[in-house]
Amino acid sequence: MKKIFRIILLISITLASFHFTVSADTIRQMQYNLLYYTVGSESPDDCTDANNNLDQKDAAFKIIVKEVMPDILCVNEIGKTDAYANRILSNVLNTDGINYYGTLPAYSISGNRSIGNRLFYDTRKFTMKESAYVTTYYGGTVINLYKMYYKSQNLAQGDTAFITFIIWHLAAGSSDYNETTRAQQSQILTQYLESAPSVLAGNFVLSGDFNVYTSSEEAYDNLVNNPNYLVRFHDPIGRSGSWNNNAQFADIFTQSTHTGAASCASNGGMDDRFDFILVSNKVMNGTDKVKCLPATYHAFGQDGIRFNGSIVNPTNTAVSAQVAQALYTMSDHLPVVMDYTISQSLAVHDAPAELPVSIVNPVSNTLEVTTSLLIPDRLTFEILTIDGKRLHHEILPIAAGPQHLTFDFPYNPAIYLLKITDSKGNVTVRKLVKV
Repeated sequence: MKKIFRIILLISITLASFHFTVSADTIRQMQYNLLYYTVGSESPDDCTDANNNLDQKDAAFKIIVKEVMPDILCVNEIGKTDAYANRILSNVLNTDGINYYGTLPAYSISGNRSIGNRLFYDTRKFTMKESAYVTTYYGGTVINLYKMYYKSQNLAQGDTAFITFIIWHLAAGSSDYNETTRAQQSQILTQYLESAPSVLAGNFVLSGDFNVYTSSEEAYDNLVNNPNYLVRFHDPIGRSGSWNNNAQFADIFTQSTHTGAASCASNGGMDDRFDFILVSNKVMNGTDKVKCLPATYHAFGQDGIRFNGSIVNPTNTAVSAQVAQALYTMSDHLPVVMDYTISQSLAVHDAPAELPVSIVNPVSNTLEVTTSLLIPDRLTFEILTIDGKRLHHEILPIAAGPQHLTFDFPYNPAIYLLKITDSKGNVTVRKLVKV
């Protein structure tokens, strides 16, 4: 009788605990200033078909997104008509067998500006619930807000997560007038958020080209030190300071990828942190199903050794020469990338997919990994410390069948994590022990 009772109890505990079982999908956001993705009269005089050719930009952009594989792509400086967004969908995102990217209307780009913001997204993972825009009046700019919901495995039962992605592009320049304009634009956003309960009730993320030079500048301070905690933002990497031309921050600079003679692109080399992703308190702390992963935050292509240099000179150690050249061709800014986890309830048949991967443990000065995929895929390999700091990030095309990979592992004896993500977002994590 006791044996039967224990079996029944075990089954009951298993079934009861099942309803509280949670899996976490990982999604990736990329924020990118595209540098006048326009043609003809919609571009400034110094941006011509010779130095800002859209065919060349498309080819470069395609290389970049195939490396990053973002689920959410937020952009600045795209032409305001749908034709430009559709061109990116056709020539960049939905290529090589991929057909799942969509875009959302830019909404009320000011009539006196030829460029604006846009959001592209993986339609398999997200759908838009509602959108809004805020006109700043200063500089004719518009702030775009897109409230998206995640296509949870139990979406029909109402299990989902909401994220509002806010995209802006603040006024450029270092004069007092420029700083005052940015401060006014920032204040307009925070005032809008205070009056937008549908945004404040959930998760929200702000990204774009901020054009700020220090963390003490009023436009930035109004975000991260706002007295109203409901509209306060967090810098996931906590790197405050005087960023401009300060070698201390060389590893997070996003502008400029170019040096040399003046052209469409700014030519000062890597000396500014202009591009950011900031998150709300809920996203920072993961209190509402969405949590940012600060260890994944990085300026894509930035290796920290090109202070006042271009993205291609000296030789880039963060990405391949082909990718570095693509970043140079595409824009004078680097994209900023960060991952998030989205928690979701699991049904019985919803067990997370375990990737067919084996490793040699303990690890020496090399990490040996064997994959056995049924079909070819692009896998993201990340080596993390036990507290989540990323030490290595690499995206590789992996053929079907047994494939043996070797990674350098020049780290001190300790416990590490190997995180492997496939193109569908399935994640496998292995513990690594170096003795």
